[in-house]
Amino acid sequence: MSKIVHPYAHRLIQLRDWKSRWFADPKKYVAYLKEDVLVREYLEKKLRGLYVSSIEIERSRKATRFIIRTSRPGLIIGRSGEGAAKLKEAILRKMDSLKIPRPEDFKLEIVEVGNPEADAAIVAYMVAEGLEKRMPYRRVIKQIMEKVMAARGVEGARILLAGRLGGADIARTEELKRGSIPLQTFRADIDFKRERAIMSYGTIGVKVWIYRGKIFAEKNSARGGSALGGN
Repeated sequence: MSKIVHPYAHRLIQLRDWKSRWFADPKKYVAYLKEDVLVREYLEKKLRGLYVSSIEIERSRKATRFIIRTSRPGLIIGRSGEGAAKLKEAILRKMDSLKIPRPEDFKLEIVEVGNPEADAAIVAYMVAEGLEKRMPYRRVIKQIMEKVMAARGVEGARILLAGRLGGADIARTEELKRGSIPLQTFRADIDFKRERAIMSYGTIGVKVWIYRGKIFAEKNSARGGSALGGN
């Protein structure tokens, strides 16, 4: 039987970097991993609605750096950086509540996503937002698919919905696909994200795949210089 592999994990090392980057004593690995997962879940919940693409965590012996990628950085930063300062304090308070020792040097970086329609996480949230506003699901995915395919560098996309679509009693799936999505090709730059639309009658699952062309050796080496900046 075939096995379904997460498109991001499938391309680690070849095209992608880990979203948590640090070295740890094997005895502390489990604790560090748990801390990262809990803090990331907290931030994803707190920043829902602010069009966040990814949250990356970098650690060294004394410093910790959080990199938040979003298409609307102004919503997070706020006037004169007030929003960023409050978010930084909220993260430190969460670390205290989880009994995570505060780092000596804590940095919060907010990076703008230049092409949001080619980012699967932002597109998935746009679909979920449209569904939560009670817009017809077929119209939502069709309009967003047109925006995605018009974006720079996108060669294919697929949107899949699953659940009680339109409030129907029986759950089903709806899919829309444009272009090609070569999931088995390692050098194919495929972005993938799962999202949930919370409705009054249940939860609708959203999956988005976006194919942004193939990356060859010379193109990949050009990206290598900014590996710490994410993908």
